[in-house]
Amino acid sequence: MTEYILKARPYTNEEAKKLLASVMSPETTDWHYNTHQKGYITKRNEIEKKLKDGGKALREAANANFSEFGELKRRETFNANGALLHELFWENLGGDGNIEKATELKKKIIEDFGSIEDWKSDFRATALSAKNSGWAVLAIDKLSDGKLRNLLVDEHGHGAIWGAQPLIACDVFEHAYYHKDGPKRAAYIDNFISNLHWGRIEERYKK
Repeated sequence: MTEYILKARPYTNEEAKKLLASVMSPETTDWHYNTHQKGYITKRNEIEKKLKDGGKALREAANANFSEFGELKRRETFNANGALLHELFWENLGGDGNIEKATELKKKIIEDFGSIEDWKSDFRATALSAKNSGWAVLAIDKLSDGKLRNLLVDEHGHGAIWGAQPLIACDVFEHAYYHKDGPKRAAYIDNFISNLHWGRIEERYKK
């Protein structure tokens, strides 16, 4: 069975406190990564072990009203998506917000949204509209029309599009910003956009 591990960020824990200071408190850079994200990975490993160990008996007891198998499967995707979105979240951050470092992606954003400002406005509105446990995700809709879309994802999966490749993920769960900004989600979103590392985002887009 695969054992999932906490993926290293592009910066150390100490570097994170300085690089992300405009986005979140120093404590949150630690809690968010070493407690929240690590927790999703730990639970994903536990769930997959239970599914494997339960085997045939667990599967045969599955039903639509309630079953341990069904609940494990629901939490499997919740924790898997939580870990994956957080990996992208940290990769996005730690930059100067200069989109000129993403020349190819900048052209695509202008093509699909009309302008960089229109994309920012749409991304900001998407992040503001998510539940208090959700995400705004810029993704390229690879299986449909190949366009970039800002997706409103509640929790870790409601609102995603199958086959869409995420490029930017903004966590708007309250634990991401309350310690620094309290209920001022809009300020957090603006600071997030201003802290984007467009060089790493461009690399992901090119892949």
